[in-house]
Amino acid sequence: MAWWERFGGGKDEPAAADDALGAMVAGHSIEVMPRTAAKIEDFRAILPAGTRVYIAHIDGTPIEDMVATARRLRDEGFAVMPHLPARSIESEAVLEEWLLRYREEAGVEEALLLAGGVETPRGNLDSSIQMIETGLFDKHGFRRLHVAGHPEGNKDIDPDGSTKEVDKALAWKQAFSESTDAQMAIVTQFAFDAKPVIAWTERLRQQGITLPVHVGIAGPAKLQTLIKCAMACGVGPSLKVLQRRAMDLTKLMLPYKPTEVTGELAAWRAAHPESLIEQLHIFPLGGIAASADWARVHAAPQEMAMAG
Repeated sequence: MAWWERFGGGKDEPAAADDALGAMVAGHSIEVMPRTAAKIEDFRAILPAGTRVYIAHIDGTPIEDMVATARRLRDEGFAVMPHLPARSIESEAVLEEWLLRYREEAGVEEALLLAGGVETPRGNLDSSIQMIETGLFDKHGFRRLHVAGHPEGNKDIDPDGSTKEVDKALAWKQAFSESTDAQMAIVTQFAFDAKPVIAWTERLRQQGITLPVHVGIAGPAKLQTLIKCAMACGVGPSLKVLQRRAMDLTKLMLPYKPTEVTGELAAWRAAHPESLIEQLHIFPLGGIAASADWARVHAAPQEMAMAG
């Protein structure tokens, strides 16, 4: 069965499926780190104008490098969304210093708020909620705030495998979104199977969550690279997709591409316009150029239609 048949498409609808896939890929966001960004001569040569580019803040990265990368991307015409990992920020005063530098030196008005991967917080900030409660984002004019979503669970927050605390946090953020002037959305950890992502977004919708969801996917990469990253990042049930692929000798040496999972998400969204799924966020685990090339190819039908 082709992926376009799985969520509402018919056997004779590959063209419609391509359109749905193109619509899903068009308008995607992507992320870089300062050290990988430094290897790209000009992002305008590989990314569509206006693409939202997240800047991943790995613990220990100097804020100067983050701000310089943000300024460069803004100058090249991109929307810039730096990560703000609470546990890597030493105090509320440091958080405010960072926000001021992003605003004044790089013109940044967006941020992805995370707890961060550090086990022991550097200071008194431990979560994205604590950062929001400072009021600093509204104070300094941040117009868009994204928060993390975990379709396959987050054992750092719910070590018993439940979703109790994660659900409670998203309900809090939903309530905050209704009182702030900033636009908000949920961006998820990458996944390799559409089914748990779809089930999770439907469960959120039934719980009264209305925040749009930007689904994380891994860009083209070697299978070994993806398995290593998936295990390190706590990706759950959808890891089985990679494990099955690793057992297929005809696919073992071929680079993974996210076309099937993206196609299933696109078909679901086309058949269920009430879905929270809004767009894709690409983790370029196999390199930003490979991810950009894949996105350009699959967004082509939608972009040509818009041009027409």
